[in-house]
Amino acid sequence: MSSNVLIGPGGTAGLGYDLGLRKISELGLGALEVEFTHGVNMSNDTAKVIGKLASELGVALSCHGPYFINLASKEKIKIKASIKRILDSCERAHHMGATHVVYHSGFFQKQDPKKVFEMIKENTAYIMDKIKENKWKVKIAPELTGKASQFGSIPELLELRKETGCEMTIDFAHQMARDQGKIDYDYVFSQIKSLNHIHAHFSGIEWTAKGERRHLLTPLGNIKSLLKEVLKRKVDITIINESPDPIGDAFKMKKVLGTLI
Repeated sequence: MSSNVLIGPGGTAGLGYDLGLRKISELGLGALEVEFTHGVNMSNDTAKVIGKLASELGVALSCHGPYFINLASKEKIKIKASIKRILDSCERAHHMGATHVVYHSGFFQKQDPKKVFEMIKENTAYIMDKIKENKWKVKIAPELTGKASQFGSIPELLELRKETGCEMTIDFAHQMARDQGKIDYDYVFSQIKSLNHIHAHFSGIEWTAKGERRHLLTPLGNIKSLLKEVLKRKVDITIINESPDPIGDAFKMKKVLGTLI
């Protein structure tokens, strides 16, 4: 068994979906994460058009939900709005044939971690019920976050997956930020060996003592390290690049992968 590795960008770097998808396909990239980061401002009809083009070009789609999500907010109105944003993302994802909807689950805000977990678990289960009810063919995949103040460490996500059946997104750059620039790939991959397919993010990262500060261009050394680990473990993985130049860096990753196979 060999690795099945799909690489693509987070967003189209301002090209729009028609031009962006064609460019991604021309570069030989196999994936795109559609970004709803500032809100779900897309109709189902538009989602269907994007999905049809992506399918014709052989580009696998996923979606990133809005940034304004907190399933553990102290304010019920914010939880309700967060659930709506996730469900809106799931509806569009279904219509475009996207597999995963990625988002950051929530913040601790000095609350008891057990209480936060229970709130997120309950709201995640509710979202999954709604997906089932609507017969949407999509998986929610809460993301490994870049700060300890955010819910989303690997153990937290594994527990949430165990309790609710949701998927998870492994952001290797965020793990680096949590560990102050280091990453123990043996630890990460041993923790997630139960995943049949790994939906992942990667980029360069700037961090502080509190964790992630911002995404940077992806260093060549970091790309080689990650891809060597992926190939060594023969995993099935989609890697979405979230650097400030997502298409350029995804192509750089694709070229490096070609030298390693």
